[in-house]
Amino acid sequence: MLLGGGVVAGAAGLGLYRMFPKFFWQELADDMKRGVLPAVKVPDPGHWPDTGLHAAWLGHSTVLMKVDGFTILTDPVLHDRVGIDAWVATLGIKRLVAPALKVGKLPKVDLILSSHAHMDHLDRATMRELEHKTTEVVMAKATSDLIRPNRYKRVTELGWTETLKVGPATVRGLEVKHWGARMRTDTYRGYNGYGLEVGRWKILFGGDTADTDAFRAQRNGGADLALMPIGAYNPWIFAHCNPEQAWRMANEYGAEHVMGIHHKTFKLSSEPYGEPLERLLAAAGNSESRVVVREIGSEVHLS
Repeated sequence: MLLGGGVVAGAAGLGLYRMFPKFFWQELADDMKRGVLPAVKVPDPGHWPDTGLHAAWLGHSTVLMKVDGFTILTDPVLHDRVGIDAWVATLGIKRLVAPALKVGKLPKVDLILSSHAHMDHLDRATMRELEHKTTEVVMAKATSDLIRPNRYKRVTELGWTETLKVGPATVRGLEVKHWGARMRTDTYRGYNGYGLEVGRWKILFGGDTADTDAFRAQRNGGADLALMPIGAYNPWIFAHCNPEQAWRMANEYGAEHVMGIHHKTFKLSSEPYGEPLERLLAAAGNSESRVVVREIGSEVHLS
């Protein structure tokens, strides 16, 4: 039996086959025939200065930031397919667009922020490649068992309202409306957004969230940049906000600039490919210039 390019034989392969509905295997077969498009742009973090706030959208919810010389990476997913590790292959969905940078092209990462354990947000293969004794990781509650904490400088699980100092950064766990289970039954796992302060800069990482009024109560002085999920809402509106809701929540948090994430990367829902960004820009109206980074690989620079 061929699974994502690898061979699984015997009873183990049959058991794995029965774990998923037939449509999953059909979609997997269709995915194998399809190529992955290159990112529209390739960022160049090597030329980012050590002052100011610089950010590049690498795809889905993965954003690389450099804030006054301190480097942050959100929800690292930098492989062509995400899902279950199955011997020599990964069983799961394939990217539509390649990541704008692979791990080997990243600068030294000081801090990784992991919002929750869903496979399109916490990719174990990527996290293994990022292991380094100078890198710290902040994760949601009950998720650090999915990585190898002893291979990083420090791994900390953070709950809502809890704060942690990481170098020059203060990280605060934020309440969002989502869920944390990776494999259906592990419903005990946490899920976060994050508020960041690095010197004079403030950043909101919305993680994954449905519509909620929690951001208004957690604004804590607003944000220079908000990373807000805007895709996968049709029909999953109970778990993912739509672009208009994302715009409103960013404003309620007090964000000056908004980067739409969680779209254009994986086929997770039914809305057309370009609709999330189009709706976000329409929601912004006369404030459209506040919407930054509109293509995978694009950068924004604030000083």
